[in-house]
Amino acid sequence: MKFENQPPYSLGQRSPSQKDAGDGGNVTLVSQSTLGEINRGRVLQALYDHGPKSRAELARLAGVNRTTITGIVQPMIEEGLLVEGEAVPSDFKGGKPARPIYFNPEAPMLGAVLLLPGRTQTCLVTLSGEIKALTKAEFDPHGDRDAFLAIIKDTLSATLSQAQQAPFGIGIASGGMIDSDNGVILAVNLAPVLSGLPLVDILQTHFSLPVVIDHHPRALLVGDRWFGPGRGQQTFAAIYTGEVLGGAFYIDGRVYRGLAGSGGELGHTVVQIDGELCNCGKHGCWETVAALPWLRREAARLGLANPVGVTSARLVKEAAEGSEAADVLLDRYTRNVAFGILNLQQTLSLNSYVLHGDIAGGGADAAERVKQHVERLVRKRPNQEISITVNGIGEGHTALRGAAGLVLSSHLKLVI
Repeated sequence: MKFENQPPYSLGQRSPSQKDAGDGGNVTLVSQSTLGEINRGRVLQALYDHGPKSRAELARLAGVNRTTITGIVQPMIEEGLLVEGEAVPSDFKGGKPARPIYFNPEAPMLGAVLLLPGRTQTCLVTLSGEIKALTKAEFDPHGDRDAFLAIIKDTLSATLSQAQQAPFGIGIASGGMIDSDNGVILAVNLAPVLSGLPLVDILQTHFSLPVVIDHHPRALLVGDRWFGPGRGQQTFAAIYTGEVLGGAFYIDGRVYRGLAGSGGELGHTVVQIDGELCNCGKHGCWETVAALPWLRREAARLGLANPVGVTSARLVKEAAEGSEAADVLLDRYTRNVAFGILNLQQTLSLNSYVLHGDIAGGGADAAERVKQHVERLVRKRPNQEISITVNGIGEGHTALRGAAGLVLSSHLKLVI
């Protein structure tokens, strides 16, 4: 397995590369500048996970003294990244009033792009996760590449023009198969205009800003980690269902990425040998039975009204109103979603899953049905609890926050 970056270590703790190798192999020492970046990143992560904290509170979280923390946070205050709040009474008798430290609302923001077949959204995201200057546009997924590039540049320009100062960079969450190392969209079955597009180089040249890109479900996961139900968690997965199906993993404090950003193509794992033909050319992919096209075909076969408009949210509503057909279809759909999660649980034992997209639109009812199906099928260990939740703020906002999180990890040296 390959994970992004090397493991973070507690402030003052030596990394394995600083210890004796013991096997006669080469030893790579960690430079002082790299240690400084690791410590800086860990302080920022603590603020994301725990909210505003004083120097003393950050020192207790990190297991170091206040002087060490001051040496890390003071430069970030001076450069305008962090800001101290109003003094509040100390918890300790006779202690100095504490001044909570958090992200400066006047700091440069983060540019974010969500790119899905036929539509795009761009926005600015503050360091605390607020979305501003949201701009939307549509494009022809089978059209001309130059026309698409004109649309994405114009849409992003409209957003960036509303920033008071140059953003730290631009993060892109894109559907399809992504080479995140080289900044290329390799293939998008539902939007051929994007296939083979070196979008990072194009936008970096046009806007003169750092640009990063990653797979859409992976951005959802990053959004969960920094701003949603994954905050503070060390291991969980994000699962997305819509016109397609995908996912991403956060394992032991790291986003999992395979070679050149591969991995997460969960929709094309096979759950039914010799099943229905998938867009990818294989048969029986998870996507063929747990995405909106399957759901709507089944709705038509069962005679539900307006089958092309069927969603998990509509099925939950109609089932609650007494529709037996809606209840049966919803149960089958959540079971199909559960089968793929079952395979993940048996393989990786992640235990915690955050649902996005259409299945998340079904809310707590759909999530509970998925959980029940998983628990009936999985071989659980003693005291093992499986959590299946939904991100309630919506796919678009989560993915945009996740795209901004990609910039955070790059520019601010946060470990994801």
